[in-house]
Amino acid sequence: MTLLKAVRFALSEAADPARAAAMRAYMKSEMPFLGVTAVPRRAALRKVFAEHRLDSAPEWRKAVLALWREAEYREERYAAIELSAHRFYRPWQTLYTVPMYEEMIVTGAWWDLVDEIAVHRIGTLLRLYPETMRPLMLEWARDSDLWKRRSAILSQNAFKEKTDVGLLYACIEPSLSDTGFFARKAIGWALREYAKTNPDEVVKYVNHQGISGLSRREALKNVPGA
Repeated sequence: MTLLKAVRFALSEAADPARAAAMRAYMKSEMPFLGVTAVPRRAALRKVFAEHRLDSAPEWRKAVLALWREAEYREERYAAIELSAHRFYRPWQTLYTVPMYEEMIVTGAWWDLVDEIAVHRIGTLLRLYPETMRPLMLEWARDSDLWKRRSAILSQNAFKEKTDVGLLYACIEPSLSDTGFFARKAIGWALREYAKTNPDEVVKYVNHQGISGLSRREALKNVPGA
């Protein structure tokens, strides 16, 4: 059985069809759900991934994209995201994966698919290859595609004290005029994460920038007295 077929079989075995409609409605998804919640999904996928080891980086990238492109249910796209981060393949998180993640971001185009990739895949690459990824994030931050802009904004969410503040603000700036919820929410979330490390800097920033009320509330949510 191929990896793709094994993933589909495992997910179908773990599915609770009674949950599927509610999951789809909550996520406002055009793609249907099987009804597999996170815990049983991850347990099923761990077993499949252990039994279907991939032998090379190109084979791994091909498998991730096959799961993604050929997905019939949303959980299959979640499986692609999990395969992309599996511990077996950490050494293969290189710049060669950027086109794969870019495709997943643009075609996923929703927070449940994009944010994990932005924070933990693109973010990892930014940490490993700053000289290449920094200018790419600046390019994405000015892109017409909302989800690439959101990914650039969120790419340092796990960096804490290692956050490149200049890059963070440069990625936020092109989206300050965006009136959409997902852009404004991303700005607030990114600032909120940095506020855990440097709250005074974030307070100063939001007080001197024309950011939306939503972004401001998100940014200062955990700052005492703000």
